[in-house]
Amino acid sequence: MSRLQYLSLVLAVLAACTIAVPTDKKQRSLDKSLSDIDHEENGEHNADYDHDAFLGHEDKKTFDQLSPEESKERLAIIIRKIDKNNDGYVTEDELQEWIQYVQKRYIINDTDRMWKDHHPDEDNTLSWPSYQKRTFGYDDDPNVKGSRTEAYADMINRDRRRWDKADKNRDGRLSKEEFMDFLHPEDAEHMRDIVVMETIEDIDKDKDGMIDLEEYIADMWPNRENADEEPDWVKSERKQFHTYRDQNKDGKLDSAEVKRWILPDNFDHARAESKHLIYEGDGDKDGKLSHEEILEKYDLFVGSQATDFGEALTRHDEF
Repeated sequence: MSRLQYLSLVLAVLAACTIAVPTDKKQRSLDKSLSDIDHEENGEHNADYDHDAFLGHEDKKTFDQLSPEESKERLAIIIRKIDKNNDGYVTEDELQEWIQYVQKRYIINDTDRMWKDHHPDEDNTLSWPSYQKRTFGYDDDPNVKGSRTEAYADMINRDRRRWDKADKNRDGRLSKEEFMDFLHPEDAEHMRDIVVMETIEDIDKDKDGMIDLEEYIADMWPNRENADEEPDWVKSERKQFHTYRDQNKDGKLDSAEVKRWILPDNFDHARAESKHLIYEGDGDKDGKLSHEEILEKYDLFVGSQATDFGEALTRHDEF
């Protein structure tokens, strides 16, 4: 399952702001917290990513049919929530705080929903057999020939490996907090090696434990067989692979190189997205957004994707 997610435009903006960031078109893994949608699709800007990052990616369909007038009306209310000092402007810090809230809200809500669905025991913990049975139908050992879960062995073993990593106290059970790390390993420091391992497994088609150039490109450009010629952004990615990704120049990315790629040190995705939105919406280039500027470019922020609006209004003050 591909996690590719970032836009070259954001990186260009950040470069202009003299901030050290990865230079690939599509950033992986941690961006998943901001959106499940790629920020760039076939080399083109995907505005739905910005809508997701700004408003969250739960229940988007609820607002898919909003007219421009309705979107602006609802956006105006959200703007007042973001502008915490009520000075008529949204700063980078205020926007970053909002995006972080949206990200945190999604993780909490998703964990709450899944936790209830799995029916934890009376001690408010969840056992592995219970999770497996609820998820795959049976709690049989998938590695036993003839088992009812044999066909799902790869998926179950992968989940079990992640489960064991999330189980901090090694009691074989997950608390709700540990279950959150299990569901969202990209947001837990001690789970990052699992994120790297799973990323390699997803892209590494020849199963040599590393990612070569063609596997790297294939994951970013899955429909390449239907193209008459290679787009410029793909050519750029080939250069990125050789120049920046493959640091030991052996033609492949090992786990350390993949980790530097998908989990770069000192890179804040909420900050990057806030910079991008301000860059795109700041008409007078004063480094902040007036309420009017946001409403004028409402489609940059919400369009028809005013996601989970009611909850965003009622719960923002909790964090």
